[in-house]
Amino acid sequence: MRITVMTVDEQIITLDVDRDESVENVKALLEVETRIPLQRQQLLYNGKEMRNAEKLSGLGVKDDDLIMMVSNAGAGQTSGGSGATNPLGLNPDGSAVNPSAFQQHVRGDSNTMARLFQSDPELAQAILGNDLNKLQEVLRARFQHSSDLKRQQDEELALLYADPFDVEAQKKIEAAIRQKGIDENWAAALEHNPEAFARVIMLYVDMEVNGVPLKAFVDSGAQSTIISKSCAERCGLLRLLDQRYKGIAHGVGQTEILGRIHVAPIKIGNVFYPCSFMVLDSPNMEFLFGLDMLRKHQCSIDLKENVLRVGGGEVSVPFLQEKDIPSHYLDEERYAKQASGSGAPVASSPTAKTNVGASASQSSGGGGSNSSQTPNLESKVTRLIELGFNRQAVIRALEICNGNEEQAASFLFGG
Repeated sequence: MRITVMTVDEQIITLDVDRDESVENVKALLEVETRIPLQRQQLLYNGKEMRNAEKLSGLGVKDDDLIMMVSNAGAGQTSGGSGATNPLGLNPDGSAVNPSAFQQHVRGDSNTMARLFQSDPELAQAILGNDLNKLQEVLRARFQHSSDLKRQQDEELALLYADPFDVEAQKKIEAAIRQKGIDENWAAALEHNPEAFARVIMLYVDMEVNGVPLKAFVDSGAQSTIISKSCAERCGLLRLLDQRYKGIAHGVGQTEILGRIHVAPIKIGNVFYPCSFMVLDSPNMEFLFGLDMLRKHQCSIDLKENVLRVGGGEVSVPFLQEKDIPSHYLDEERYAKQASGSGAPVASSPTAKTNVGASASQSSGGGGSNSSQTPNLESKVTRLIELGFNRQAVIRALEICNGNEEQAASFLFGG
């Protein structure tokens, strides 16, 4: 392997050595290169003195690592060779004793800088920058990483010599093998699928609801289109709220369904469409364009072109870029999952469960629990027709599903 040795007089020496080479032999090679006697050499790796009898592999020295060499003339007084009196040395935590001197020293060697840009661009940028605190942080991080790696290697080595019949040792070996597989999978993902680590921005489009512009969260996993009470009030729709459709939406948590607005105009692109909403008492989620309206208006989510197509393609509106989405909107994503099953009392969405039993008993008119079966059935028919299905198909679906409204809705959507 190749190591780089930096001397106090700004001399850079590159040596090709074996991983198991002793420090004493390395000093002998340096004596030939620098004319500094072996006895006067003091080598520092990560701020710690390298003893003659130690091997490079035992110290954790790897390919392209940097070692500092100081002259030990009269320096036998330095306590333990920590390098604390050397302005170009490193502290026990890996930071530079004199960061300014260390920075200028490394900057002055073009070969070292070239190697750093290849092997450690972040450290090279820190050396070229003007923030000495940043440089110290990077040096400490490199030292910590090196220490952690060495400790892991020591643990793996200890496991190799562990008693094969020791149950605890076998568990540790199994855990080490599993972790190695995870690390290899992570490294492969970084190389071949780096976008998997990027944040995924949800889909938003510009719409107008009753003439009021807003940014709609498009969620095909949400059962129904949802509007918050505050947004409905801003759009002048709260006066149309039908409180007979009250209930509780159960998702990640639960939210109160205040009622339903049966129809209101929304503008997508330059075209107006009729839309119905469930109104939720959820100040953190403003407007969610759900599966019911996506189906009704024959929408398709085109991720290749990054547009929402409406009306079978008659209108196309682009999804918003992250810079165009207000930061507080991005918090809506987790609240949307809470509300995504909160449409009319029909089938639940894949992301949430819905329980609106209260609305099922109240929406039949004022009869409450004493209402006859016929008005109750008629209310189910009415609600399913509002989802965009014709009366004959709705009645047939309810007959097939023995009057179960949720199953009937699933049957209709699936058909």
